[in-house]
Amino acid sequence: MNPRFELEAVPDEFFRFCSRETVRAESAQQVPSLGFAQDAWHRLRKNRVSVVALGILLVIMALAFLAPVLAPRNPNAQNLPHANLPPRIPGISINGFNGWASFRGSMVDRYTAAGVPSDVHYPFGTDEFGRDLLSRTLYGTRVSLIIAFIAAVLDLSIGVCYGLASALKGGTTDTVMQRILEIINGVPNLVLVVLMLLIFRPGILSIILALTLSSWIPMARIVRAQTLQIKEREYIQAARALGSSPVRIALFHVLPNIAGTVAVRTMFSIPSAIFFETFLSFIGVGMKIPNASLGTLLNGGYKVFRIYPYQMAIPAVILCMIMLAFNIFADGLRDAFDPRMKDV
Repeated sequence: MNPRFELEAVPDEFFRFCSRETVRAESAQQVPSLGFAQDAWHRLRKNRVSVVALGILLVIMALAFLAPVLAPRNPNAQNLPHANLPPRIPGISINGFNGWASFRGSMVDRYTAAGVPSDVHYPFGTDEFGRDLLSRTLYGTRVSLIIAFIAAVLDLSIGVCYGLASALKGGTTDTVMQRILEIINGVPNLVLVVLMLLIFRPGILSIILALTLSSWIPMARIVRAQTLQIKEREYIQAARALGSSPVRIALFHVLPNIAGTVAVRTMFSIPSAIFFETFLSFIGVGMKIPNASLGTLLNGGYKVFRIYPYQMAIPAVILCMIMLAFNIFADGLRDAFDPRMKDV
């Protein structure tokens, strides 16, 4: 035999006896494999900016939905002697937060001038009718979030179903359904709102219907594009060969593989709905006064912005925080579901 092919003897110290208990202990110490959702959450937690944005959103939503408990006063209760009072927070002596404001070129205590008791405080001030802006801000944020979440759910359900049906059916059906989308998308949202106002009274219902009629179109297109990419893959063909119905294929084979894209798109649609509701209420075709929303608060604050800037600044800051937090969290969620998007 050729010496080059002779096997060298393996030293005995390379071998050791392992009992069944030792094998079990070593197996228990191995790191378990992570699923798709667990892996995405692990990557999301590493994105500190997105985690902070998520924390801000949770705090704002908790405060807004607990408005009936946390609001110190009735948001629509008027108290004309306390009209246009600046913010006063107990224990803070900084001008702008202690009840002092400029009046005819000098700083005066507006609360003392209005005869407000020393134990009465308005942390966000009051508006022209003496209504507590803290209570109105809590209730207004709550209304805006409710409208946005309802619109997002409708956007999710209608857009996903329409996109899946269009892509899986294909052929002439897909062509007709896409032409319908183009026709609906060609009508501006503001025109749809005006049409809704001819049928319904201004309020939450008309805003939700206006959002529902058009906001689901981008979701439908995204779902259709994702479905077209995976509908011809091997596991889809195998499911068809085994006799799976189109509904089962859509629910158990296609939808789980596009869930990340759908979740990210939903997170981006929520701030868009909030901004749309704020815009409609600001121009007077959404929520109606005295009902509070971020749009009606901005509408009332911009009229007296030069005299009482806090009445517009407070809802504007909250709106900016909500919009930025949702968009930052959606960016982090997108990177968590698909890390390759960071390089795009």
